[in-house]
Amino acid sequence: MTIIDEILESDFFSDNPPVLLDIGASTAIHPKWQPLARHSICIAFDADDREIGYASTASKGYKKLHLFNSLVSDGATVEADFFLTRFPLCSSLLKPDQQSLARYNFGNLFELDKVVRLKTVQLREALKAAGVAKVDWFKTDSQGTDLRLFNSLGNDLIRQTLVAEFEPGIVDAYRGEDKLHDLMRFMDSQPFWMNDMHIKGTQRISQEALRRCFQDHTGQLREGMSLKTSPCWSEVSYFNSFGPEADWLNQRDYLLGWIFALIEGQYGFGLDIALQGGKRFGTAVFEQLAECSVELLTRDSSR
Repeated sequence: MTIIDEILESDFFSDNPPVLLDIGASTAIHPKWQPLARHSICIAFDADDREIGYASTASKGYKKLHLFNSLVSDGATVEADFFLTRFPLCSSLLKPDQQSLARYNFGNLFELDKVVRLKTVQLREALKAAGVAKVDWFKTDSQGTDLRLFNSLGNDLIRQTLVAEFEPGIVDAYRGEDKLHDLMRFMDSQPFWMNDMHIKGTQRISQEALRRCFQDHTGQLREGMSLKTSPCWSEVSYFNSFGPEADWLNQRDYLLGWIFALIEGQYGFGLDIALQGGKRFGTAVFEQLAECSVELLTRDSSR
């Protein structure tokens, strides 16, 4: 039995298992969650049924899995237009900004296939339907609406979230989208710190230039082009700060926060959580977690 299993099989989680929420789970539920999947409730959303079947068949290892084949909305509408793009993972509640996208190598992926009218669900409604009161690990790749969806949880649930992952845009890929700078400004006002960031991108070259100068007679791009990759979007994650003022976090949250720190390789932060948990709750388990953190830090530094 691993230490993760030992903690999650304790009384703290028997009636209150971890709640993991994944918006945009087209190809698979978040692989980072596998070590705690069998102990956890997973709530996953994807409106594009061209891809959702994979997630439902590849993610059976959860204690409970609630799969919503619907749009997630921050508003009170029951239906909304959904823009299905040539590449399914680019489909969005927002209309692609074709004029801006035409300047980039990946612009053709956002070409519209069709517009469909689909049912929508609000996050709070989905949580109620799943029988849970909060989210522990929030992950979204909603193609332009990440911040507004997180914000729709409301301040109380936001403060109780332990990890939050987003994939905001940097360039104008969708009309009216939530950008990276919007997300960073908002998260600076919340009790979170940035755990990780990966800048992703493609090449700044227009579709017209590609067609005119780099396509052969069959329509295929020539090989051997030398093009610099420019930032276009980001994968960014945040940790709850677990500050001393956060009296809304309980012993269960500290135990789960330590597990999340372990999964994320944040052994130093995990040690801080264990030491602070020991001061606040005074239980022996936090001494064990602190010792484990020190061992991991020592082992990691010797590589």
